Amino acid sequence: MIITFWIAIFIVFYTFFGYGILLFVLVKLKRIFFPKKREQYSYEELPSCTLIVAAYNEADFIEEKIKNTLLLNYPEGRLELIFVTDGSSDATPELVARYPQITLLHSADERRGKISAVHRAVLQVKTELMVFTDANTFLNPDALILLCRHYADQKVGAVAGEKRVMIEESADATAGEGFYWKYESKLKAWDSELYSVVGAAGELFSVRNDLYEPVPSNSVLDDFMISMRIAEQGYVIVYEPEAYAQETSSANVTEELKRKVRIAAGGMQSIIWLKALLNPFKFPVLSFQYISHRVLRWTITPFLMILALLLNIVIVTAWASWLYQALLVAQVLFYGAAWLGKILEDKKVRVKLLFVPYYFCMMNYAVFAGLIRYFKGNQSVIWEKAVRK
Repeated sequence: MIITFWIAIFIVFYTFFGYGILLFVLVKLKRIFFPKKREQYSYEELPSCTLIVAAYNEADFIEEKIKNTLLLNYPEGRLELIFVTDGSSDATPELVARYPQITLLHSADERRGKISAVHRAVLQVKTELMVFTDANTFLNPDALILLCRHYADQKVGAVAGEKRVMIEESADATAGEGFYWKYESKLKAWDSELYSVVGAAGELFSVRNDLYEPVPSNSVLDDFMISMRIAEQGYVIVYEPEAYAQETSSANVTEELKRKVRIAAGGMQSIIWLKALLNPFKFPVLSFQYISHRVLRWTITPFLMILALLLNIVIVTAWASWLYQALLVAQVLFYGAAWLGKILEDKKVRVKLLFVPYYFCMMNYAVFAGLIRYFKGNQSVIWEKAVRK
């Protein structure tokens, strides 16, 4: 029982902190012994590129998105713009149609999900590179240049940008979302420097056109699947933190939980579909990164958190050791802080110190809910959009 307890504690610690520490050390060693940097294109050498935006009923955001898109820097004559508005029933298609610089693809047929719209847009692409971004995010002016310069290295198959969450001073528990993405961004930077990022987020990423593989139409995390299918072909995914997509945080924790449950369900689906990447003999470094950064979080770690707490209680009851008593007190205080954070959030009381444990516990609860939803077959490919501030 004690051995099981320490294994559970170790895996939980490794998943959320230990991997980051180990990654930091490995990157430092690589900088010392293998300091070579990847090649990059100059501005004049940048390949042709198509920016693809899939938008469904985004009339409130779409004109801002278009204005942001038209301000993006890229060599003249080498950038194409495609907006897909399939299934939209509001004014989104009409608003996009006002801009002749943009190729509009619109089908009024029944909504089939984002990935179906993306596949349809890709069929129209004739450029060397494709960049995907969401309709409700805004890119920095040099984002495309910063992404596409990495393709000078022929080993690079995809490049992921950074997601930045705008948090207000009066932020509620969704401040945890901003904290989480800052930590994730650092892990991605180290992952990329060591070998490869393990998946790209749909807010902003790019791929080589000739490496793009259509993923199944029932893909939940289509962006993750598209990028990891390229990694599966032996290419690396680079992380470019200076190319970023900004979006507001979820309106509240309920809306953020909705997103996280979907991501957890999609994570389980992706693990099953990408099972080849679990083979360390075929993908030695990528498999290590994938299991450490993604698989553990999306599968066993949340269960081990509960197991560690229960075993800790049993051990303290049977054996009065100060070490196990201290560990139990620490766990109780942490979960108590999370519970207090939830109570205060429900009452609209802002105590930022409690938001991180609350958000952390909410994320791990989402894994349970997501796994149940996935195995019950209740997760639709159609996004139920989270309301944002």
